[in-house]
Amino acid sequence: MVKSVNFVVLGEQSIANDFGKKGTSTDMTLFDKKESDIIRTWIAPNGFPDKIQPLFQAINLAEYVIFYVGSLDKFTGEQIIALDVLKRKEGIISHTYEVDENRLSAMIKGTVLEHYKRVSSSDIKQEINKLEPITKEGKTKIVIDHCFDVKGVGTVVLGKVTQGKVKQYDNLKLFPNGTDVMIKSIQMHDDPVEEATSPARVGLSVKGITIDDVNRGDYLCQDDSQNIQSELELDFTQNPFYKSTISENQMCLVSIGMQIKAAKFKSIKPFTLQLDKPVVCDKNEICIILKPESPTVRILGSGKIL
Repeated sequence: MVKSVNFVVLGEQSIANDFGKKGTSTDMTLFDKKESDIIRTWIAPNGFPDKIQPLFQAINLAEYVIFYVGSLDKFTGEQIIALDVLKRKEGIISHTYEVDENRLSAMIKGTVLEHYKRVSSSDIKQEINKLEPITKEGKTKIVIDHCFDVKGVGTVVLGKVTQGKVKQYDNLKLFPNGTDVMIKSIQMHDDPVEEATSPARVGLSVKGITIDDVNRGDYLCQDDSQNIQSELELDFTQNPFYKSTISENQMCLVSIGMQIKAAKFKSIKPFTLQLDKPVVCDKNEICIILKPESPTVRILGSGKIL
């Protein structure tokens, strides 16, 4: 059985070119490499820093973080905040010669990054090879990051098996809309396979949906009892760097896993959000509040779903 390991590459994203072959490229670019029985994939959120959304989506696709710091600016700060609020504890941190190591240490103090393994840039590849696959058992759950209409094939979705395994001819459901989907074929690293196990990246030829039915962050699930919500109550903590007032009826974006939806603050106490479109979510899952148009800090805060 082929194993999989997925990394998000932050900071100087260009180093991802040294790790694997470039594949799908939109506002996230994927690179992969197969060695013996392991496929490693690196996700670079190249749409960031112009947009904040790809940063959170790329982090949510990975089990491990590679943070190669090239400058100590506000965008480095945003990446540190993002990793900390998402509690991404498994990572490698390195920096270019131009970066002041003491200042970097001060920036990450008290965050999850403080415990990342610090390595020189020349040792990043070596450290990557030491990181083991992290699997999650359970009923099949696949998060979708891209969807295409391929001539002669039909609808193809790209994503990650976040839980369990997927087999050819499996009958799943697309959430949040609940449509029935049949898996016609599976590919890993452009090779056909009959099944793929968490946390594999897969390309799936599917029957039952078109590209108009699919949004980034949607799930293909074996279990049809997913929690679908259009209103959320959070145990919210405001980002201390966001100084503006948060008030009722103010608009924002919410980030839950790879799902990013428009919402408004229905109430502040209790902290309740009304979403424009439903999301798939679990109790205690982390929800991030974003303000993409903010000229300063774009991450308002976060909280667990109550």
